[in-house]
Amino acid sequence: MRSFGSDNHSGVHPVILEAIHKANIDHACAYGDDLCSEKLQKKVEKIFGDHATIFPTFNGTGANICALRTCVQPFHAILCPDTAHIFVDECGAPEFLTGAALKVVPTTNGKISVEMLEPFLDTFGFEHHSQPKVLYISQATELGTIYKPDEIKQLSAFLHSHNMYLHVDGARLANATATLKCSFKELTVDCGVDILSFGGTKNGMMMGESVITFRPELAENMKYIRKQSTQLFSKMRFISAQFLAYFNNDLWLTNALHANKMAQLLRRKLEETGNFEFTQPTDVNIILVKFSPTLIEEMLKCHFFYVWNEKTHEIRLVTSWDTTEEDVEEFLDTCTRILQKIPT
Repeated sequence: MRSFGSDNHSGVHPVILEAIHKANIDHACAYGDDLCSEKLQKKVEKIFGDHATIFPTFNGTGANICALRTCVQPFHAILCPDTAHIFVDECGAPEFLTGAALKVVPTTNGKISVEMLEPFLDTFGFEHHSQPKVLYISQATELGTIYKPDEIKQLSAFLHSHNMYLHVDGARLANATATLKCSFKELTVDCGVDILSFGGTKNGMMMGESVITFRPELAENMKYIRKQSTQLFSKMRFISAQFLAYFNNDLWLTNALHANKMAQLLRRKLEETGNFEFTQPTDVNIILVKFSPTLIEEMLKCHFFYVWNEKTHEIRLVTSWDTTEEDVEEFLDTCTRILQKIPT
């Protein structure tokens, strides 16, 4: 069964598999003291700038935890949108492992603005309250919306004026960058981002995410935090080799553009098929749309996807680097067949 449940459900790009195979030749020093990891650091400096330092990790939650731990102490507060992965899908790990409090900002589209932050910043210096220290945002968001560069710049300038950090979860940064037609650096460093969780698993890699720091004080203790957080991979060359292949010849961009294109195709076909309500713009490879309960039940017999909101019958469809036009047509054929039998 081909899945529209998540871009985590897709396979591994052949180029990535070949890179893993090549890294498997002979022995290499462990814990990042290998040639692939050295090359990766130089590549990251070339892409993001001289102050960028990469710390590969096992997974996205681990990357987020390591990034946040280097930004906060237990008496601090982490601000995030109410749809944030660290709030919804990480089983309380941020609070458990950082000791800091999560302060959730209500949103309608997964995005936070300066005006939305201001009510959360009136406790500075008050010893009875957790002190706001870092804002976590996702690019793209869990709803598939994206921040434009100017929006990120406004956030970072505001945060820095309050001695706070901006942490970006870039699990789908490639998809956002592809849509905005800019470089990774233009969407992070040039916008004032302080620390980045940078992922590739959703876009063709087998495993491995990373933390990329853009400020020396955040890089200073990261290797110790990564080790203490159980995110230090002994045979790191197998993660580093994947990232090198991911960056080489802009494989990340090819994959992201295709996933985004398939999402646009799927949305357009759905619009032609029925009078569906789309609840968010399709900026990247994520579609949020409402189906009737019966349609959801029948579609799930043939295609896998997640019900995003059971009360409103809202589903989330996610396309991947390996989604094909045939996959989209098959989904729509099933939808059309069911709609002929039931009302929407």
